Amino acid sequence: MKKPVVIFGTGEIAELAQYYMQHDSGFEVVAFTADAAFVKEPVFRGKPLVAFEDVERLYSPGVYSMHVALSYSKLNLVRQEKYLAAKAKGYELVSYVCSRSVYWEDLSIGDNCFILENQTIQPTVRIGNNVMIWSGNHLGHGCIIKDHTYLSSHICISGHTEIGERCFVGVNSTFRDFIKVGNRVFVAMGALVTRDIEDDAVILGPKSSVLKAEDEMAVRIRKSYFNI
Repeated sequence: MKKPVVIFGTGEIAELAQYYMQHDSGFEVVAFTADAAFVKEPVFRGKPLVAFEDVERLYSPGVYSMHVALSYSKLNLVRQEKYLAAKAKGYELVSYVCSRSVYWEDLSIGDNCFILENQTIQPTVRIGNNVMIWSGNHLGHGCIIKDHTYLSSHICISGHTEIGERCFVGVNSTFRDFIKVGNRVFVAMGALVTRDIEDDAVILGPKSSVLKAEDEMAVRIRKSYFNI
């Protein structure tokens, strides 16, 4: 019997989460939920859509699990806030890992992760809570991906690299081994990261310029991309 799950969200990510879980998991999506201000219709994708303010009354945390299916708005802050709100209501937050990925039995993964197809995840990798990893990446042995981070597609992360909380890593980025990337770092597509990176930095490709948090251009970029 499949495990009943309520999905938080009504956007593209929520639609994809329903599709993947329906076709490739032990979960059954029974309903969707969103903040009351975003509930315009009683049904979404053929399932009941209920206000998050009322969800525990209609779908008890003792019976139903939840998956927060939101993207990287405000550099993952919105997803983090809803993740914490769902946990505060008592829900178990389930993770989805696509069966069309390669990983080892010692993979450590937190809750509310959404990991799509064609990953190569080597031994002793640790993935935190509420992490999204899009398709087609390489995570080298001993890597650590911390909570609330978003990895795009076709990223190569070499062994023993650590990526901090609430980071966004763009398509086709490459990381040297044995480096640490701080929290809330924005790595633009095509960047080459070869050294430790401070919190809140912005890394631009293809020249891989590193902008510190207080740099005027870094401030403009964070506002433009993530509205922060």
